Amino acid sequence: MANLNGFDANQVEPTGDFDPVPAGQYLAVITESEMRPTKSGIGSYLQLTFAIIDGEHKGHRLWARLNLNNPNAMAVSIARAELAAICRAVGVLAPQDSVELHNLPLVVHVKCKKRDDTGDITNEVKGYSPKNAESSAATKLAAPSANGGTTNRTPPWKR
Repeated sequence: MANLNGFDANQVEPTGDFDPVPAGQYLAVITESEMRPTKSGIGSYLQLTFAIIDGEHKGHRLWARLNLNNPNAMAVSIARAELAAICRAVGVLAPQDSVELHNLPLVVHVKCKKRDDTGDITNEVKGYSPKNAESSAATKLAAPSANGGTTNRTPPWKR
């Protein structure tokens, strides 16, 4: 049981639906990180919570799980590569603790995926870029096309 003395729901705005964001690139920060045991109990993963900090989906949360301690060597290799991408994106190349990655802006590349068990659409973080890469990526996407027109592929947080 938890003591909720002093809490008044009339004073707090309730959370909305947790609908997925559209696939795209979003400016975000890591707000939480925690090592958790795997379901099987023979490994652990680093769970990262990202918060989108700009644009229409500001405040939306995304999660990534990095299997850093796992009997499957391929899973560990993928997780270490993903962690390296995050570290490079935020400019912390040799962190001693995951908290060193918190509150540093980076661009997360988000995909939408249909869950096998429920059929619901969920988000999956599939890549990371430095924050300063967002402006150069947006510039490249808005460059004139071969037919002389321009493509309107402005990142969602810039619309």
